[in-house]
Amino acid sequence: MREQLGLLKEKAEKELSQCKRLDDLNAFRVKYMGKKGELTKILRGMGKLPAAERPVMGQLANKIRDSLENKIADLTEKLKKKEMEQSLLAESIDITLPGIGPELGRQHPLSLVIEEIEEIFLGMGFMIEEGPEIELDYYNFEALNIPKDHPAREMQDSFYLSPEVLLRTHTSPVQARTMEKMRPHLPVKIIVPGKVYRRDDDATHSPMFHQVEGLLIDQVVRFSDLKGVLLNFAQQMFGADQKIRLRPSFFPFTEPSAEVDISCVMCKGTGCRTCGQTGWLEVLGAGMVHPRVLEMGGYNPEEVSGFAFGMGVERIAMLKYGIDDLRLLFENDVRFLRQF
Repeated sequence: MREQLGLLKEKAEKELSQCKRLDDLNAFRVKYMGKKGELTKILRGMGKLPAAERPVMGQLANKIRDSLENKIADLTEKLKKKEMEQSLLAESIDITLPGIGPELGRQHPLSLVIEEIEEIFLGMGFMIEEGPEIELDYYNFEALNIPKDHPAREMQDSFYLSPEVLLRTHTSPVQARTMEKMRPHLPVKIIVPGKVYRRDDDATHSPMFHQVEGLLIDQVVRFSDLKGVLLNFAQQMFGADQKIRLRPSFFPFTEPSAEVDISCVMCKGTGCRTCGQTGWLEVLGAGMVHPRVLEMGGYNPEEVSGFAFGMGVERIAMLKYGIDDLRLLFENDVRFLRQF
């Protein structure tokens, strides 16, 4: 037994020196010191020894056990410290590396254009008004001089929710609502940015798009005032050298009415493919508020006058940023949006 204990001590110390992890150390403890361990197996043979040798062998076995226990304890502390250092090293931050900052979002080009339009007209003394996107037929059409049998309704293929309720086809209903709310106070000087809906969907049309409507009513408002406001807007939006022209047109809610063009932003008016060699690009519609619209809004057309205009935000954005397909504005492609 003395020889067995000596061999076990030599073997155990050799294996103990090869333990590099706490898991290895636990496995060693079970192998040699556990209930079925090798040291325990040897000690179970103590009963076969003469009575005089048992105390001596017991003392030797305990000495070997204590030695292994002490070495296991020392090695456990070393391995714990080593593993903690490795863990801290793995979690440490190398301050010599460049930081990875969070990626910042950007404003959508339509939001940028709407904000710029608002700033321009706020600078000219206009106020911003809003209204419901689900609108009554009365405000969307009838209060704007478009009765139920009017052919102009065919120009706007609408989303009806019921015979008298629809998704608004333009932001003009807010004009009627504002006149009702403000009458008889003057002046009425507002712009109305917002979403509108029509049944169109192609490279230049979307079923949902954005408009900015403008309205000014006062005791004396002339067509020349309208032209001056729109020229100022065009020059602030597209450049100080920008020119505009007004072409006769028809809108049920204005009389006289005009289509408003700006000199082509691509060729500066010399003629190119974008403007069809004309040197001009259409940007909005405008005109003097129809007397019938003033009457339905509660104003006397003999005492006051006004002008109104409306522009598509997508159209302005496409011209300002050189975008050739309106659908790019709604596809949410991050590669496209990062350019703005």
